[in-house]
Amino acid sequence: MRLFPFIPKMLVLFSMMLISSCSGSQNRNEKGKNTEIPIETYININRSLVSREQDKIKNYLDSVNIDMKTTGSGLWYIIDEPGEGPLIESGQTVQIDYRIRLLDGTVCYDSNDSGPREFLVGRGGVESGLEEGVLLLREGSRARFIMPPHLAHGLIGDDAEIPARAIILYDVYVTDVR
Repeated sequence: MRLFPFIPKMLVLFSMMLISSCSGSQNRNEKGKNTEIPIETYININRSLVSREQDKIKNYLDSVNIDMKTTGSGLWYIIDEPGEGPLIESGQTVQIDYRIRLLDGTVCYDSNDSGPREFLVGRGGVESGLEEGVLLLREGSRARFIMPPHLAHGLIGDDAEIPARAIILYDVYVTDVR
C-alpha cells in the first residue's frame, strides 16, 4: 500500500545522504569537481518533511475536533484524566496500558492483546515521544499523544506494524509508578 508517493524517493535520498556522509572524503565527479550536496539542502528537505507532518497532524485534529497542546520537540498531547500524586520523574518505573494507532485509525499495538508495558523513564528503550509524554503525567493519568516520526519510529518504522515515517497516536493509561 503506497500511502505517500514521495516516501520511496525520500528514502532513496536519505540513504544517499547517509552513505555520502559516512565516506569521510569529498565526492568528486569524473572531471574532479566537488559534487557534495550542501548541508542547507538537507536542512531544507527536513524542514519540508516536518512541515508536511505538522499539516497532517493539524488536519487530523481538525477532522476529529480535538484541541491538543504541543511541546517544543513536536509532541502533541491532551490529558483526559489528570491522575493523582506527583508528576512522574526520570528514574521511576512506569507501567502503562496503551493503544498505538496510525492516523487512519489502524491499530498497530494494544495492551489488551500484548499486556501492559513497563519501562524505566529516562533510560531509552521506548519511543522518545512516550518518554517525554509520561513526564507530563501522574499515576492514574489518561492521555493521548500524537508523535511525528522523529519522536516515534523514524524513517524506517518498526519492521512490524508501524510503517516508515509514520505519525502515531498513543493512548496511555498510567497504571503504576514506582
